[in-house]
Amino acid sequence: MSKKVFVGMSGGVDSSLAAALLLEQGYDVTGVFMKNWTRDLPGFVCGWEDDYKDAKSVAVQLGIPFLVFDFQEEYKKKVVDYMLDAFKQGITPNPDIMCNQEIKFKLFLDKALELGADYIATGHYARTRDGKLLAAKDDSKDQTYFLYRVSQEALKKTLFPLGDMLKSDVRKEAAIRNLRTADKPDSVGICFVGEVGIKQFLLSELGEQPSGDIVDQNGKVIGKHDGAIFFTIGQRHGLNVGGGLPYYVVGKNMKTNTVYVSSELTDDRLWSNELSLSEPWWINGEPEDKKSLSVKCRYRSSAQSCRIDLLDGKTKLELTDAVRAASPGQSAVIYDGETVIGGGIIITNAKN
Repeated sequence: MSKKVFVGMSGGVDSSLAAALLLEQGYDVTGVFMKNWTRDLPGFVCGWEDDYKDAKSVAVQLGIPFLVFDFQEEYKKKVVDYMLDAFKQGITPNPDIMCNQEIKFKLFLDKALELGADYIATGHYARTRDGKLLAAKDDSKDQTYFLYRVSQEALKKTLFPLGDMLKSDVRKEAAIRNLRTADKPDSVGICFVGEVGIKQFLLSELGEQPSGDIVDQNGKVIGKHDGAIFFTIGQRHGLNVGGGLPYYVVGKNMKTNTVYVSSELTDDRLWSNELSLSEPWWINGEPEDKKSLSVKCRYRSSAQSCRIDLLDGKTKLELTDAVRAASPGQSAVIYDGETVIGGGIIITNAKN
């Protein structure tokens, strides 16, 4: 009997091809659209209905059953509220990581297994092997950064059909199969809202924020901001201080509602060669203390060599080379070669 796979179909080309490939490989495939967020924002229409129609159209084309899982209530609590709380604290969260941990590889997985699935599958660019998470073949599209908080048990029940493919090949294969989504542009913006800037979303949810001072490296007030929550470490645009050299955000004080900036790229507050992490997560067990590994502090960054320090119940990373703009609230994802071993949330950074 064929193994039963529930494929998360978002309405994009990646998940569409994932479903097609699994069907061709002999699996008993069911497509699932996760309804996570459907609310419009002022001036922006949520595109969930178009995505739903595209996903359903591909499922009909493939001749597979198609279900809708409504996770809106759980998504609001687990992802959206988490993100808003973090911004109010003055840190920069990553909702995509929380979505994968709490929704796609927990709620979706549990419901799929309950309905008789042997596996779930998504269109992520990643690979699994014996409950381990490995980087995708396509370095430019590798999405393991967003998956580091998925459990070993979930990975054993997950298939990533695109892990050994290049993005260019994915579109070619989708076009060969005449899939409706073959030429559909990749989604951008906030994971659950779409093409909406984070500032617009925060304004819609939290309202206008109090103005405060922008202070430069010399302690001089050089302008006013419209809300400290909108700024993140390393940010250059949106400061509106005008003239001269560009300024970079190097810190924030939420109590005094102050944003600190510097025009010096060598400012110590922009660089870190030591990171302290909270909420450490190890996929296949805690790594060996003092082990030499590598770390990514943001999705698009290259991996930096590091050494892990697990003394006194704390998780610290000593970086071989200082990394720029490691922002509290973002994730530091740790690799041993091509294997993701886990990571944690950046809470402090320092340059020795």
